[in-house]
Amino acid sequence: MSPAPFWVAGAPVGNRTVSEVVNPYDNSVVGEYYEPEPDDSEQAVAAATAVLPEAIATTASQRAAALMQVSQRIQERAEEIARLITGENGKPLMWARMEVGRAVSTFRWAAEEARRWSGDVQRLDTDPNSAGRMALVRRFPIGPVLGIAPFNFPLNLVAHKVAPAIAVGAPIIIKPAPATPLTALLLGELLAESDLPPGMWSVLPLTNRDTAALAADPRLPVISFTGSDTVGYEIQAAHPRKHIVLELGGNAAAAVLPDWSSDQDLNWAASRISIFGNYQAGQSCISVQRIFVDESVYERFTPLLIRKLEGLVTGSPWNDDVVVGPVISEAAAERISTWVDVAAASGANVLTGGTRQGTTFSPTLLSDVPRDAPLSCQEVFGPVMTISPTRGVADALAAINDSRFGLQAGIFTHNVQTAFRAHRELSVGGVIIGDVPSFRADQMPYGGVKDSGHGREGLRAAMVDLTQDRALVLTDLDL
Repeated sequence: MSPAPFWVAGAPVGNRTVSEVVNPYDNSVVGEYYEPEPDDSEQAVAAATAVLPEAIATTASQRAAALMQVSQRIQERAEEIARLITGENGKPLMWARMEVGRAVSTFRWAAEEARRWSGDVQRLDTDPNSAGRMALVRRFPIGPVLGIAPFNFPLNLVAHKVAPAIAVGAPIIIKPAPATPLTALLLGELLAESDLPPGMWSVLPLTNRDTAALAADPRLPVISFTGSDTVGYEIQAAHPRKHIVLELGGNAAAAVLPDWSSDQDLNWAASRISIFGNYQAGQSCISVQRIFVDESVYERFTPLLIRKLEGLVTGSPWNDDVVVGPVISEAAAERISTWVDVAAASGANVLTGGTRQGTTFSPTLLSDVPRDAPLSCQEVFGPVMTISPTRGVADALAAINDSRFGLQAGIFTHNVQTAFRAHRELSVGGVIIGDVPSFRADQMPYGGVKDSGHGREGLRAAMVDLTQDRALVLTDLDL
């Protein structure tokens, strides 16, 4: 297989240094790609800058058609792309196929939003001094965008950068994660089939050092970053005059409240928490990490959850029945193992799991974890959860808020008043009632507060985030 080219201003580029991508599960070589050089980055930025007026002037029909075409092409090549995701990321095929399906929808929703992107009309004659005046308020791109994507969703989180940028007519340069560049480069093939103006997009699998230089370029006034809070806030501190969108990490909580007490209720909660604390091997910003269970049902719920966890199939991500595959690297697995050991040495009880084989870590549940242990206050980004009893609704909500993160929370309750109370009191970007915090519909606003970042993804929300209002005032109208 030939090395994958990268994409500069919509054109493939090769004949550069070649790098390999390996599978996290067995370390086999998945593919190769050409590495960009500094001149390639310069050409991409220059092209994005030059094409901005043309990109803004593209019609809604043109942008929507390009987005729909990409959506359809992803659907047509779905199994090929899913297997590529599993190859470079290591996530089991079942989750890779779901990711591809989500990306199909992400581009389709962007096409639909592009057609609705019309602006607002405001009568100004509400004040006597503004008689005969009306304002048309439309949003235009702030400028070309640098999109920095993570490894855990190498297709759909790239889609959440590219699709809204195209929808509003903003040129974008995508920098995929070093561990998973191949899926983004394949997406470049599909973008190249569209009629978008050359220069409106580039895909550059850069090193972290070269990315830092690109982020500093004043011709890229917008940076959309998804990744760790440490790196995200370093970017923000280094570029205070830029518009920075940060979708960062979390240690998402699920709370089982007193009214969620029937056998059916508890079985549903245990099933959902067991799966979504371990899907993607726990490498999701909203995978369940902290579980709070009311003391009235704690003794019934905990053994049920343990049985569910021990029933999850682990192993090779290429097997269709495997739910929990490897984490992204040996170093990540070693860190997770160390955090579990630190918690156990501090008095925590390992209720199930806690073992590692290479890059595969068994689904793990601990109780009595100290509040200051990394498993409690950091993002584990692995298949490890903690469980604690709480007393009543107020105690559960306080426990969820006792975190420097605030991305999403899941509340298992039937009480509509409690649902609205949780929505009001929880310092998070999203509250999911009757399910885990891991639920995300790709069209809804998605993002966090506190150390989970700021700004929002979800097509229309992201389109707003990449643009700014511009008012057109008409005068002497016969209103």
